[in-house]
Amino acid sequence: MKRIPHLLRVAGLSALLLAGVFFAAAPHALAQSSNTDSDTSPYSEGTLVSEVETVVPGEPFTVALHLEMDPGWHSYWKNSGDSGLATSISWDLPEGFTAGDIQWPYPDRKQEGPLMTYGYSDEVMLLVDLTPPADLEPGTEVTISGRADWLICEDVCLPAYDEISTTLQVDAEAPALSDTWANAFAETRAQLPQRVDEVEATAYYSDGSFVLELTGAGLPQDDVLFFPEEKRSISNTAPQPVVRDDDALYLALQASEYADGSTEALRGVVVAPEGFAWTNDSRHRALAVDAAVEGEFEGDLAALQDATSSGDMTLFWALGFAFMGGLLLNLMPCVFPVISLKILGFAKKAGETPRIMRRHGGLFALGVVASFWVLAGLLLALRAAGESIGWGFQLQSPGFIALMALLFVGIGLNLAGLFEVGLKLTSVGSGVQQKASGYSESFLTGVLATIVATPCTAPFMGAALGFAITLTAPEAMGIFTALGLGMAAPYLVLSASPSMLKRLPRPGPWMETFKQVLAFPMFATALWLVWVFGQQVSIDGVALLLGGFLLLGIAGWVIGRWPAFQVSDRAWAISRTAAGLVAAGAIGLSLMGANASAPVTSSNAPDATWQSFSTEQVDALQSEGEPVFIDFTAAWCLTCQVNKRTTLDTRAVQEAFEEKGVHLVRADWTNRDPEITEALERFNRNGVPLYVLYPGDGSEPKVLPEVLTPQIVLDALDELPESSSASPSLVMQEE
Repeated sequence: MKRIPHLLRVAGLSALLLAGVFFAAAPHALAQSSNTDSDTSPYSEGTLVSEVETVVPGEPFTVALHLEMDPGWHSYWKNSGDSGLATSISWDLPEGFTAGDIQWPYPDRKQEGPLMTYGYSDEVMLLVDLTPPADLEPGTEVTISGRADWLICEDVCLPAYDEISTTLQVDAEAPALSDTWANAFAETRAQLPQRVDEVEATAYYSDGSFVLELTGAGLPQDDVLFFPEEKRSISNTAPQPVVRDDDALYLALQASEYADGSTEALRGVVVAPEGFAWTNDSRHRALAVDAAVEGEFEGDLAALQDATSSGDMTLFWALGFAFMGGLLLNLMPCVFPVISLKILGFAKKAGETPRIMRRHGGLFALGVVASFWVLAGLLLALRAAGESIGWGFQLQSPGFIALMALLFVGIGLNLAGLFEVGLKLTSVGSGVQQKASGYSESFLTGVLATIVATPCTAPFMGAALGFAITLTAPEAMGIFTALGLGMAAPYLVLSASPSMLKRLPRPGPWMETFKQVLAFPMFATALWLVWVFGQQVSIDGVALLLGGFLLLGIAGWVIGRWPAFQVSDRAWAISRTAAGLVAAGAIGLSLMGANASAPVTSSNAPDATWQSFSTEQVDALQSEGEPVFIDFTAAWCLTCQVNKRTTLDTRAVQEAFEEKGVHLVRADWTNRDPEITEALERFNRNGVPLYVLYPGDGSEPKVLPEVLTPQIVLDALDELPESSSASPSLVMQEE
């Protein structure tokens, strides 16, 4: 048992391996090291250097922030990519001086777990043009100073800053170049993106992808990279296939999940392979582009995208994590009651031939996978229609909850022996049944297991589902298929292994007792669904649903009182008609309850400890440097409720939250809430639970595993900085 918390941590950390999988997950934790208390620029140093030794009144000159970084550490470009923070300079200039913008050399791509960032290693010079006033007096000195802030990262990220300054003489003569720094400035200018009149750049947008077209003479063959100047334009992790066609070069750039087709231009830098130059200077590898988006691409976009290397591991890992998530889904509390039925079904058929057992296992798996296909198809279709929904969306409908509750009450009454039917919705029952019926039961049990699994999100599963929504429909369906196969895998293995089946108890009287015992987990599931229903409607609606249970019980009693093998055909027809009418009344009454009145306040709504979720409030707390913990939850999410009672509401965790000054925010997704759906999407998730801890120092938030223990939360809180305040200049850009 001691290994379980470790496995949970592994599950949470492994989910971070998805490229593009979740957009705002932090690649680093904030380090707490005693040596940073006195060192404001750990593992790096920033100095201000000048290209000239003297300043001429009214004539612009160039200075540079020279950043030197220890081996393995790096800082960030002006667009840091999926994570990070751009370097900034706050100037303190003499009167009359003005400063231009930072001139950024082209960056390198840095793969950090599932994220792609853009930045610099070893050292970099960030150039800035300064203009002195024309009335500057020759023979005097001027001191240029300011503060440089940057983020320095390796396996952790640390905010860094240095007070920078340099003193220069004022001279009326032509300025002399610095013997020390002149060459470094020249080399840095060669790394600045160049605009080339002979090269024309045009962009197109089609089916979630941009195409950047470069035309002109002297283009490289291939192997170029595009660095977007603006965040949220393209997917930083996606491959960038390149096709050369005569005097044109085409780059396929997957659009960011936030791109909606309204982008007017692609701005950024195209970096050619080493040895190629866009100008006569052989060092000019970077081309500055500002390409207007001119409608849809008229060429073969699919062929261009297929130029991507087949070695792309992102989808591969997503499929693997989906399979693992489906496998672990069998251990979730939502699924266990139905899975017990399947195990009993195997025991009942233990005497069958291996061929028949394999068929039952295959049909159960088909029921699981087909149900995932249906749910995934509905989810993708509704998303394509503009609906803000996510995994488990059907459980946000009180009508669906009511019908599910009726179904489980009916299953429980059947298992308890109140009535028997020829074709049941579960894989157990009494009496000898036809093989066709048994096969149907195996398929329908798979369907039922999938339906009740949707409130649960197992480890590995959340990130895979969130990633699936960003893919094309065939790729997304592949991930949902892997999820279904993972859930069905244990039963496929069991049904295909005669040696394992021989270990099951032989059919006997014990099965009738066990079948009746299984009625109680079904009633417990119905009770939970009633509780969820009560979070969505008024007490009057709950009363109508309970009335539906009563009518369903009457219908079951009628069927059981006049069994088919004991009554005449006429009595059978009358009793079944009456039972059908009463059951229809049960459904109608329950649906009336679903629409009885407006929802009441959910029990998941914040109490004195928890605040209601709003994006504006969370942003405001972050801007003030306050740590925030967000619990994305729903009443119908059993994993959420278990985590709440076993971890979040425990005294130790609550005291730790209070000691660290963490603001607690609860995002209740029981009913549809587009704002919460959008917040989930920012973390590349489309379902609950999701637990996010903002440190309060401006660094990236930490995403905790879907299954919590008190120790996991306490360990995350221990990593918070001692001071929760952060200077505004160090607050990282929201992804």
